[in-house]
Amino acid sequence: MSYYTPKQRRAIKNANARWNFFTGAVRSGKTYVANELLLKRLRELPDGRRAIIGKTEVTIMRNVLDPLQQKYGESRVSDITGKKRTATIFGKDFWCIGAHDQRSEKKLRGAGFQYVYGDEVTTWPEQFFTMLKSRLDQPKSRFDGTCNPEGPYHWLKQDMLDQEDILDLFHLHFTLDDNTKLDPHFKEQLKKEYTGVWYDRYVLGEWTLAEGLIYDCFDRRRHVRTSSEIPNSFDRYWVGIDYGMSAPTAFILIGLANDVLYVIDEFKTEPSATEADKTDVELADDFIHWLGDTEPKWILIDPSAKSFRLQLYRKRHQHPALAKVAKGNNEVLEGIREVSSLMSLGRLIVADHCRETLKELQLYSWDIDAQREGVDRPKKGSDHLMDALRYGVRGINPSVRDRLLTAGRRAA
Repeated sequence: MSYYTPKQRRAIKNANARWNFFTGAVRSGKTYVANELLLKRLRELPDGRRAIIGKTEVTIMRNVLDPLQQKYGESRVSDITGKKRTATIFGKDFWCIGAHDQRSEKKLRGAGFQYVYGDEVTTWPEQFFTMLKSRLDQPKSRFDGTCNPEGPYHWLKQDMLDQEDILDLFHLHFTLDDNTKLDPHFKEQLKKEYTGVWYDRYVLGEWTLAEGLIYDCFDRRRHVRTSSEIPNSFDRYWVGIDYGMSAPTAFILIGLANDVLYVIDEFKTEPSATEADKTDVELADDFIHWLGDTEPKWILIDPSAKSFRLQLYRKRHQHPALAKVAKGNNEVLEGIREVSSLMSLGRLIVADHCRETLKELQLYSWDIDAQREGVDRPKKGSDHLMDALRYGVRGINPSVRDRLLTAGRRAA
């Protein structure tokens, strides 16, 4: 087992409990060893119903099946197929279940499992996990689960990990430095990508409270440029829109130049009776006027704003970019993390005339009351342009985002 790190060897030797959890930093080797344990369970456990559970089928493919296919080949590890949504691994069938919302727990009813592999467990609804507890009811049943940490009040930490002395449970904590196979230079660059709560969680692997400013790495000297310092032309553009019926509506324009994203323009309705009562038609006209001759690659809108999204699309004859209206990705924490990473590496710059964006960046805070309920959530209020910024950044092609992050790590 020389190709395992010391922490991975410890996991393989000692993960013999009913519940086995591997939590901690990104790129720390926890998912790799959990995938190896899956094969070990096939050899050692009695035959019975098996499942791989993740947030979605896409994450199951990305984190579990794809790596196994790359190592052992598609003849031994299949994709998710069929009406029953199963994958075959070395001749054994696994149910593949997405645990993306409260309704997902219905998929577990009536089923008993010999073995369950859990990917990104902290992203599951608590109700789903509670149901799973009653389904792991076979002799020698096993559960192997991985996740990055969240806040210290998260239900998984309080109800399971903190009860290790009481439950039949094995928990192994991983830090980034536990991955002795990772290139040291890349490791150091990755550490520069994360700051504040993200450093604590994704580098140290700690269950840290998200408190204070969300973008605590923001520095006006580093992240703000005057109009004369902003490029005159951009490779492409994106627009993010946060829509409010009785609250402000915000537009934000992002441009890409020289492997840097620039926030180059903004629009925000004033919180007055006249502006708040604007119709979708009037807001669409405002948007077209604000956009001018700019043709963004995508216009990403608050996914709940169906009426406004439809109104923009109906006006596509007035501006060619309105044919590229799409729902924004509203995975809030993932969006915040991506914005924070870009900012930490100097890949996100704000023009000094975008005063409302700059104001919100310095007010955007974590909701402490939500933290006590185990939920990471921004405080409502100064968040409209911050939501628009998230939609815009998350609408950028992942390969472009990865290129920006790689460029930032090299320059750091």
